[in-house]
Amino acid sequence: MSLRRRTVEVLVAAGLSVTALVPPAAAAGQGHGHPVPLRVATYNIHAGAGMDNVFDLDRQTAELRSLDADVIGLQEVDVHWGDRSQWRDLAGELAERLGMRVSFAPIYRLDPVTPGAPKREFGVAVLSRYPIVSAENHDITRLSTQDPNPAPAPAPGFGEVVVRVKGLPVHVYATHLDYRGDPSVRIAQVADTRRIMAEDRESERRPVRQVLLGDFNAAPAAPELAPLWRELDDVEPGGPTYPAQDPVQRIDYVAVSRDTVRVRDAAVAETLASDHRPVVADLLLRR
Repeated sequence: MSLRRRTVEVLVAAGLSVTALVPPAAAAGQGHGHPVPLRVATYNIHAGAGMDNVFDLDRQTAELRSLDADVIGLQEVDVHWGDRSQWRDLAGELAERLGMRVSFAPIYRLDPVTPGAPKREFGVAVLSRYPIVSAENHDITRLSTQDPNPAPAPAPGFGEVVVRVKGLPVHVYATHLDYRGDPSVRIAQVADTRRIMAEDRESERRPVRQVLLGDFNAAPAAPELAPLWRELDDVEPGGPTYPAQDPVQRIDYVAVSRDTVRVRDAAVAETLASDHRPVVADLLLRR
């Protein structure tokens, strides 16, 4: 992946100043008018297992490190969940190994198998090189996989953090939408997502920079995703993400607020460290 490409043609086409061709550190200090670069990624880590279904956190750590992302949204994250991930805290371990901050938003939080052990948790997470100034675990509509007779109902697991990137606040959301063929739950989840993101925009008088990272379990042209594209731009990384071996579908996304974040480049990383491939994108934050 050549994600650090900064050609004049791309910047001009995006309506951005060619001064962004200077290194990011220099550009950040040249004045209030210059956009701020941010590299983000999304990765469904399959509870630490690769395409071979072998749990290997070293392999995933190496893959995440190679992305060189400033902010990463993770899905299918186990925290003391079970044998499949050796009862480990994957969110905390990955953050420590990568030297990043972490915010974990559980979808499920169950009693431990052994009295006195930590709660069993499964959900989404955000890793960040930049300070996390606030975090929230929002409820959205879900159809539980833990209830034998589930009905759609509000449940947690839509994670939001505000990170401060060179003085600029950025709202980052991590999500994992319903996987079932029937799109009805995803339709409700998209409506919930838009409502929460709209509330964030309305609560602040200044422009709000928003980045949505996640496994949407639907193709870009799926009707249930169409409402998202009214306010957000899909970074369009140019390739499918699932399954990791010989992928045929793009169900993993980076989407950004149209008026406050520009996409400079995006790609799908080729790896078998999970059953999904990660998406990574270079963004420019407007001041």
